[in-house]
Amino acid sequence: MEMGGRMALARYVVDAVVLEARGVKEVARTHGVSKTWVSVQLARYREGGYEALAPRSRRPHSRPNRTPVDLEDEIVRLRKDLLDAGFDGGARTIHWHLSKLGSDCPSVSTIWRVLSRRGFITPEPKKRPASSLIRFEAALPNECWQADVTHWQLRSGRDVEILDFIDDHSRLIVATKLLGITKAADVVDTFEEAAERWGYPASVLTDNGAIFNGGPRKGTTVFEALLRELGIVMKHSRPYHPQTCGKIERWHQTLKRYLDKQRPARSMAELQRQVDRFVVAYNEERHHRARGLVTPKAAFDALDKARPGDPVVETHFRVRTDKVDSCGKVTLRHDSKLFHIAIGRRWKGTKIRL
Repeated sequence: MEMGGRMALARYVVDAVVLEARGVKEVARTHGVSKTWVSVQLARYREGGYEALAPRSRRPHSRPNRTPVDLEDEIVRLRKDLLDAGFDGGARTIHWHLSKLGSDCPSVSTIWRVLSRRGFITPEPKKRPASSLIRFEAALPNECWQADVTHWQLRSGRDVEILDFIDDHSRLIVATKLLGITKAADVVDTFEEAAERWGYPASVLTDNGAIFNGGPRKGTTVFEALLRELGIVMKHSRPYHPQTCGKIERWHQTLKRYLDKQRPARSMAELQRQVDRFVVAYNEERHHRARGLVTPKAAFDALDKARPGDPVVETHFRVRTDKVDSCGKVTLRHDSKLFHIAIGRRWKGTKIRL
């Protein structure tokens, strides 16, 4: 029964008892309500007249378990500060920061309700069920590293590249280097620096970029050759299927969200410092949901590390036809370096097999 109908019924039964002098029991039986309800309406009428018959709120007068207003304000302040700085501002992250302050820390669900009540939680459209996705994850740290390159711009508008390596199991960022243009030698140098600190992985997963995969050109990159010598398995994603390297792609989204909140860097050195600061926070402070709410560094340190297998001994040859140029030379690219081999001017224009 709607509120208006309920109030009209209350007034009717009151009139039946007060004005018509009918019994409470009779009126209750006639209208299909309880004697107690009729008695309550009579008491309200005698106390405040017809206006007192209006339906009253069922909300309790006090809520002793409600989060204190000052704590709610602290939750909101943390949320804003984290988002303004480019960090994650979810309920779990706020819970971690509150626990570090040493004060009474509400549960994650309570923090979520506070954010929702204050208007910070935006309902999202229904997503594809997680159960429909085919996920893979390395069982041990250093079982697999993912690598990729992403782009960013300096304040001047200059485009630069960021080369990253991430551990598939722990989500630990093992290397990140800012470069003007990433060359094959840069990949090797960055990989070796990361391995010196974290150990060599058992495998590496990349996309099909020219610095990673020499297969499309029927050759071998210097990075692939190095991994074979070390007994490390090299794996490449399917073309046009970035989901295979989803962990490194997700890291790039997180990194760019942080950089968007920072002052535009004037130089590559300044941008590298910004990236390095965030990597420390990501590895050692940010509790990763996919790792059971522990930091990537803690997840990496928790288990024994996978190791490379036996080195692959392989000699690679590529044969091609060429022509001696006007200076009597031919060019050959080896180990990412271009060599000019002198044959002699007398042979210029001569077709050779190289």
